[in-house]
Amino acid sequence: MRKLDFASLQVRDLEVSTRFYTEQLGFEIAETNPAACIFKYNKGEASFAIRKPMGDLEGKELGVGVSLWFAIDGTIEDLQTALLEKDITLLGPILNTPFGKAITAKDPDGYNITFLQAI
Repeated sequence: MRKLDFASLQVRDLEVSTRFYTEQLGFEIAETNPAACIFKYNKGEASFAIRKPMGDLEGKELGVGVSLWFAIDGTIEDLQTALLEKDITLLGPILNTPFGKAITAKDPDGYNITFLQAI
């Protein structure tokens, strides 16, 4: 395998999650249908989807162990400030990783959304 082409997250409430990704994180909607919403960012360079569950999720915890990483153009400090101003839950301070500086937000279903200022 060479690369991950696409990712899709199952969410409990499509409308709530769509608002989180568009209004709070700034993703653009590329396409929607009754079961899913596909997002794009930076002219489609970062594309992924959220969708209604494909099976019964009652009593199951979503998001455990899943993290999507997105490269950013600006500084991680500026992004941290912007996310905090929007009351987005961050999972700790800025971290220095082998890839650069990173910060992780938690979405409404518990998925980790990590932003990376690459070295």
